[in-house]
This record gives sequence, structure tokens and C-alpha cells, in this order.
Amino acid sequence: MQPKLTIQERLKDLRVECGLTLEQLSAETDISKSALGKYEADDFKDISPFSMVELAKFYGVSTDYLLGLTEQKNHPNTELDALHLGDDAIEVLRTSNFNHRLLSELICHKDFQRFMLDAEIYVDRIADMRIKDMNAVLEAVRQMALMKNGGDENDLHLRTLEVAQIREDEYFGSLIADDLKGILRDIRSEHRPDTMTADETSLVATVQGQLQDAMNFEGSSEEKKIRAYLATIGLDYDALTKEEFVSLIGILKKSKYMKNPISQRGKAQFQTTYGGKKRRKRKQ
Repeated sequence: MQPKLTIQERLKDLRVECGLTLEQLSAETDISKSALGKYEADDFKDISPFSMVELAKFYGVSTDYLLGLTEQKNHPNTELDALHLGDDAIEVLRTSNFNHRLLSELICHKDFQRFMLDAEIYVDRIADMRIKDMNAVLEAVRQMALMKNGGDENDLHLRTLEVAQIREDEYFGSLIADDLKGILRDIRSEHRPDTMTADETSLVATVQGQLQDAMNFEGSSEEKKIRAYLATIGLDYDALTKEEFVSLIGILKKSKYMKNPISQRGKAQFQTTYGGKKRRKRKQ
């Protein structure tokens, strides 16, 4: 999930939402194109108060929104009474440590109102009597058929009349869960390209594959040990240059868990060729 937007991100998002280029925005605000471009640059920090006020007026937002002091873009002065929230709800929103942007996305989703309607039907038991009446009719028909066929319940028609009766708690519980899962699935999909979202490929699966490759490598036990260790920290053994390899070995030799991973007194030494590949050679 993305963190709170920076001033630069807010300015760029507002311009893109309006469908304006920097040139067009410059013509509308009398702020130079170069200055507007700098304001949207990630490493730019100094935005003049005049430009901040002019851009806020043009976009119809508050300067507090541009500065990141509030998430209210179009309704900066909305009274709490207009939100129809109780004191407890306001206190939760004001003090609780959770992702408020995610809550906003849930509320703004196109299917949120249907989710709330289904929740209201369930909580207030609005459909209770209708479901009970329908179940009573089905059960009455089933009992009549049961008496007619001599009490044999292992009948397709009788079983159909039985399973067709709705269990309100199970039905609405599943319905509400489906509503919420659909909303969250859409939001999850929209956040797929976010920088804070996990990669498509599982890190665990990648490391497991690298470890398996290391264990299957046809070489000395020392080489396998080094390859396996590098796999756990996300390094490709064969991609190391000679200088990097020598420096790494010097560091690993100091580890109490990998003492002398490549013995200098042993017969196996490594020499790096161009491109990072290693080959064994025997000491004479």
C-alpha cells in the first residue's frame, strides 16, 4: 500500500487529473513551465508561497491538502455533523493507528453501498420473516410428500425441498463476505503497481530455487556451501567479478558460522575468469 502522497506527487496527480500539460498549466496560472516542472520533481523542496496559493486556487483544493496536512481535497471545510458519525466513530478515526487511505478506498468503491445494504439487511434482520415464510412453505410441501411416499426420506425430490430452505445466517454471512472480498480484490488489483506492493514472484520461492540450484551444482563442497550462502542473501555466485569474489571470501572467513569456507591450505582454490565464472585449479 502506498504511503501518504508527497507535495510533488499531489501536484502532479492534480495536473494529470485535469488533463493538462505543463505548458497548459503555465498558461492558466501564469507560473513558468520550468518552475511547475521543478515543483513536481522528487528532489525539489522549495515551492514559493505565491505558487502554492495560486495552484490551490486553480485546482480548487486547500493549501493544507497540497502540503499534506490533510487528505480532504474537495471538502476541506466539511463540518463533522455533515458526516453523520457518532462520537465513538470520530474517536476511532482520529486516534486509531490503521490505514486511513485504505478505509477511504473501501468507502469510495462502486460496490460499497451494496455491501452496506446487505449488511443492514443482515444486522436488522429485514429479510427474516420472508425467509422463514418461504422455508415454512417448502417444509410443508416436503412433509406432505414424505407422508405420501410412506416416509422414505432418501428421495431426490424430498432432499431438494430440504436443501432449498435458506439458513439466513449462513446465506447473508456468505453474501456479505463475497461483497467485501470483491471490493478488496479490486483495490488490491489497483495497487499492484505500487512501490510498497509485494513483487509478483515470491521471494521465498526465488530463494528456494537458488538454494536447489546450489545443491545441484557439480563442484566441490566448498563451492556448494558458498553458492547456498549467497542464494540466501540474493546474490548470484556466477555474476561476481574476481575482485568481488576475493573480497567476499575475506569477509566470509571471519564468520563463526562459515569458518574457512575455502581453505587456503587445501587443494581447492578458485580463479575468476572474465565474466565472473569460477574454475578450480590444483596447487602444484
